[in-house]
Amino acid sequence: MKRILLNACLSIFVTGTCLAQQNDPAAARKIDRIVNQQMTANTIPGVSLAVLRKGKIILLKSYGLANVEHRVPVIPLTVFQSGSMGKQFTAAAVMILAQENKLSLEDKISKYFPDVPATWKDITIRHLLTHTSGLGDYPSEIDLKRDYTEDELFSSFKKAPLDFQPGSSWNYSNVGYVMLGILIGKITGKFYGDFIKERIFQPLQMTTARVISEADIVPNRAAGYRLVKGELKNQEWVSPSTNSTADGSLYFSILDLAKWDAALYTDGPLTQSSRDMIWAPARLNDGTTKDYGFGWHLGEYHGHRLVFHGGAWQGFKTFIMRFLDTQLTIIFLANSWETRDFKFARGLASAFYPAFALPSVRTIADTEPKTTSMIRRALMQIVMHSDENKEVAQSLNAFSLPVAIIHSSELIERKTENDLRVYRYLLTDIGRSAICTVKLTPDDKIASLQLVEL
Repeated sequence: MKRILLNACLSIFVTGTCLAQQNDPAAARKIDRIVNQQMTANTIPGVSLAVLRKGKIILLKSYGLANVEHRVPVIPLTVFQSGSMGKQFTAAAVMILAQENKLSLEDKISKYFPDVPATWKDITIRHLLTHTSGLGDYPSEIDLKRDYTEDELFSSFKKAPLDFQPGSSWNYSNVGYVMLGILIGKITGKFYGDFIKERIFQPLQMTTARVISEADIVPNRAAGYRLVKGELKNQEWVSPSTNSTADGSLYFSILDLAKWDAALYTDGPLTQSSRDMIWAPARLNDGTTKDYGFGWHLGEYHGHRLVFHGGAWQGFKTFIMRFLDTQLTIIFLANSWETRDFKFARGLASAFYPAFALPSVRTIADTEPKTTSMIRRALMQIVMHSDENKEVAQSLNAFSLPVAIIHSSELIERKTENDLRVYRYLLTDIGRSAICTVKLTPDDKIASLQLVEL
C-alpha cells in the first residue's frame, strides 16, 4: 500500500517543470521518458535535472517529490546533498591556493603535517587529489555516528597501513580528500567549507551551496531515501562531524551547479592552466596513467571526451557529466540511494548521442542482497589484489571505473546449476556494459567468475 501511495504522488509531478527554452524538443521528450523509467524502476521520489550548452541552460526540469512525507514537489531551488560530487570543489579550492602560490601540488604533505608516519613521507598533494596516495577509505574503527575532531580523524588515519606505495597505483580514497580539507584549513586558517564559500560559492552566486548541517534551517531541503525490504525509509543518520568533511559533504541545488558549469568556461575561479591540470589523467610512477584528474573522472567514449563524477551519500545520488568537445553538460540530482547513477547518466547522454544507448537487458528483483554484497566485496578484492586474479582483474580494469561498475551491478538471472548457485549481473559504465556471471559453492565460495563485454 505504501508503494502505491508513493507512485500516486509521483504521478502528480513526474511530468516535470521546464524553465528553459527547449531548443531540442525531441531530446527533451527522450529525457522525460528516461527519467520516468529510472524513477519507476528504482523507486526514486524526486529528481532535479539540467542540460547546458556552453554554460547556458537549455533544459531545466523538476520531477517528483523532494519530501514524501509532506508531499513537497521538487523545484529548481530544491537542495540536495552532494555526495562525492563535492570533491571537485575541494580540488578547486586546492587549485586556487596553488594559483596564489600558497602551495605546490608537488609539496609533500609532511611539509604541513610534520608528524606523519614514515610510510607517508613521499605522499604529495597531487597524490591526494588523484587518489594515488595509498590512503584508503575510512579505517574500520571510525564510527560514522560519532563526532570526531580533525585531530582525532588524523590520528586514526595515521594508524592504518597504506594500500600501496604513493604513486604506484590508484584506489579511490575518501581519506585523501578529508586530508585535503584539513590541509586547506592549515594553510588558510579557515574551515575548508568557509574558504570554499568565500572563494567559490559567493563569487559565483551559488546561493544555496554550503556544507551540510542537519541542525540549521535550510529552505527547500530535500529528504534522502533508501529501500529496506522494498519499503521506502528515510536516510540513515550520521554525526555532524561526518557530514562536514571535504570528501563530499555539501548542499547545493541544480541552479548552483548550473552556475558552476558556466564558470568552468571562464578564468574565474580557475584559470585555464588549472582546468587543464584538473582534467589531465593521473600519471603513476611506472609512467602509466589512470583516467582520474583532480576530483573528476575522465574518459573518451564513442568519440567524445568526457569529464564526470557522481556522488552517493545519505539517500542521495548525484551526477555531472561534461562533454568537453561539444560543450554539453548534463547534471542530475536524485533523492534515492537506489538510483543507478551511471546507468541514469548514460541514458540521459543517449538523448543527445544515440551511441550511448543502454543495452536491452531485463533486470530482475534481487531477493538476496547479502549475497550480492558479498560478491561485490569479492570483486573489489580482485581489483585491489590484481596479481592474485590477473585474468579477472584485467577484465574489470578494462573498464575505466571498476569501483563504480561493481557498485552499479543489477541482477538479471539467478539459477542453480550442478549444485552451484549462478548469479548473472549487468554492469553499466558511462559508455560500456558487461555481463558478470558468478558461480558460488554451497559454502559461498566463488567457483568461477566470467566477465563478458556486451
